[in-house]
Amino acid sequence: MQDRTYTADAEPGDDVTVAGWVHEIRDLGGIAFLILRDATGKIQVKFEKDEMDEDLVETGLGVARESVVKVSGAVEEEPRAPTGVEVTPESLEVISAADPELPLDPSGKVDAEMSTRLDNRTLDLRKEEVQAVFEIRAEILRAVREQFREFGSTEITTPKIVATGTEGGTELFPITYFGEEAFMNQSPQLFKQLIAGSNVERVFEIGPIFRAEEHNTPRHLNEATSIDFEGAFCDQNDAMDVVEGVVTAAYEAISENCQDELEALGLEEEFEVPDEAFPRISYEDAIERINATGELDEQLVWGDDLSTAAEEALGADVGGHYFITDWPSEIKPFYIKDHDDDEQLSTGFDLMHPRMELVSGGQREHRHEKLIEGFEQQGLDPDQFEYYTKMFKYGMPPHAGFGLGGERLVMTILGLENIREAVLFPRDRQRLSP
Repeated sequence: MQDRTYTADAEPGDDVTVAGWVHEIRDLGGIAFLILRDATGKIQVKFEKDEMDEDLVETGLGVARESVVKVSGAVEEEPRAPTGVEVTPESLEVISAADPELPLDPSGKVDAEMSTRLDNRTLDLRKEEVQAVFEIRAEILRAVREQFREFGSTEITTPKIVATGTEGGTELFPITYFGEEAFMNQSPQLFKQLIAGSNVERVFEIGPIFRAEEHNTPRHLNEATSIDFEGAFCDQNDAMDVVEGVVTAAYEAISENCQDELEALGLEEEFEVPDEAFPRISYEDAIERINATGELDEQLVWGDDLSTAAEEALGADVGGHYFITDWPSEIKPFYIKDHDDDEQLSTGFDLMHPRMELVSGGQREHRHEKLIEGFEQQGLDPDQFEYYTKMFKYGMPPHAGFGLGGERLVMTILGLENIREAVLFPRDRQRLSP
């Protein structure tokens, strides 16, 4: 629409054509107002019934909310209007009429259940605060990409249809691939390691992962966005440095570029950029600190994984982002390298937000014989991963990396209660459409 003016650009004295959705109609008798909404904001359209064409008034005031309209007219200053200006229409065209019975209220005056919102995501996204979440999500991904590039990383894209699962197990979605069984990939882990073993060295990917986990919680999805990094000649400490830089860059970008969105979410006063290094706490110390809080019914012992309650207890104790390092080898996947001086300890780490885990990472096992041993110890058949293991015979450098949950990052940054609020069209056990 070449002659269109966005509502935010309409200035007193202009003759404009604005187009958008009918947000609200206020009929006060001899005068009425239509509030038109577009991507940049809202503008008031004034109808003086006795002084205007009867058909124009009838069309403007008879249209249902959320209909798409085009209005042409003069912009005048009006301090009482929501944005300080209003349009006196010379013409109004209904481009697309909406059904008067809407499944939810985009104005936000009437709340809707999460399932109703997700069933009608297009309408839900017309709410300013919902749009704000996804504008911020987009800014996070932009900032993350930029930070990875500053770390000298190359963006890659790895297959999402694979012959074997990254970690084996039952958390796989099987599909039929030209008559053969294949799977949706759980992670780009094995592929990004192979590329880091080439001359590219440092790589990152932002893409979907699929896990057929039997859960239905506010923090889990079956299709999620993973932000991955892998770097040759890196150890776990280098990888943690990259994680910290990427997460901090996301916060900084929001602070610099998303003030309107933070205001729409009511977060402009409380939003803070991390200004200190993230503490690095060993698994052993983490267990001691959790037990010392007295928040758990039973004390943790060496080798226990951390429950949600344990994570929350430690998160409240630390009060900000922190790493848990030096996990027991038996807890971490086969591709995580053990410490050279203690094979009971892995180089694996997790980055934690006080509410939940965000990142799993570590230095990888780059020695072919040790890698094969790791497969066998976890009950996996190395022959099924021969495309991966054979490359470790041809000069694989030490390397380290991580996977960061994209939706969890958005969720924790914005304090969202349900991870589905950070996804346009979530996929979980109950939801396959839209």
